[in-house]
Amino acid sequence: MTLPALTLEPILKERAWGGRSLSTFGKRLPEAGTIGESWEVADLPPSIPDGRSKIRGGPFDGRTLRSVIEADPVGILGRAAPGPDGGFPLLIKFLDARENLSVQLHPSEDYAAKHADTFLKTEAWIILQAAPGALIYAGVREDIDASGFRAALESGDMRDILIATSVEPGDCVFLESGLCHALGEGIVAAEIQTPSDTTFRVWDWNRNDPNRPLHIEQAMECVRLGALQASAWPRITRVHEASRTEHGGLGVSTLVDCDRFTIERFEPTDDTTEGIDFEFPTNGMPHVFMPTGGAAMIEAGGERIELERGSTAILPAGSERARIELQVRDNQPPALLHAVPPDSLDRTIA
Repeated sequence: MTLPALTLEPILKERAWGGRSLSTFGKRLPEAGTIGESWEVADLPPSIPDGRSKIRGGPFDGRTLRSVIEADPVGILGRAAPGPDGGFPLLIKFLDARENLSVQLHPSEDYAAKHADTFLKTEAWIILQAAPGALIYAGVREDIDASGFRAALESGDMRDILIATSVEPGDCVFLESGLCHALGEGIVAAEIQTPSDTTFRVWDWNRNDPNRPLHIEQAMECVRLGALQASAWPRITRVHEASRTEHGGLGVSTLVDCDRFTIERFEPTDDTTEGIDFEFPTNGMPHVFMPTGGAAMIEAGGERIELERGSTAILPAGSERARIELQVRDNQPPALLHAVPPDSLDRTIA
């Protein structure tokens, strides 16, 4: 059976640093509370509360993504290797940082190998909204060694060693597991990452919240310092600097292309009031789509779904081929984020 595209129910997460801005991306927020995250595609181990997405609509309505993968792993994942516990190999979110997120990092490969309940977490932020002067924090000064890093943690103020960079909508920030980082206040971002919820919080902007403990010793084992902070992919890809190809009126900008995932942005090459449509082959891989402007329609497996800005869909490997239409909506030009996990065949050839 040729599979249709799958839409999923968002999982809203209340956070101390969250706000109400995700309502502008179509999320139905509770009347009270600060919502910091909307998990769009999640398939984590059962130990993570509310960590598995449910499918909305279509032939799999109401089932968890995990149950559909277990029933047809080849149809959903194709050549993509599953996550560490057999689930979908990407975790996809929207983030609303009304305040600064904690300064944090994620496990190193050595640490994850020694601790069965922890997993690598390499991620990318695609900036969707940014207040004037908004900052992200990625890495620490290159002259800071382990003793200097610990001293900064123990002093209770990391501001002197963090590397702060201004961002604007469309920028993409690449963060490898082990890199010290924080999303700054006034930013809404899409986050695409490996399927892990293991976070070591090292500094929380002096919130002193007993419900938000620090993880200093774990972080000291994992943190990238000095030259180890360098990565093969640029830390920040600016909106107008991304590598771009154009064909048949469709522009494709590459935001990240690393060993954990590839992220692209699709958009018309010219201003248009009619949008654009194109054929999209899965090539035996699962694909995730997130409209960040306008709207998108995906037709596959005899089903047609429409995605408003802020919604997310998976195109399973077994869909084989889809027709995608990018549409202007509410005077917003269309823009579609596309993410795909690594192809196991490429790794075999390499």
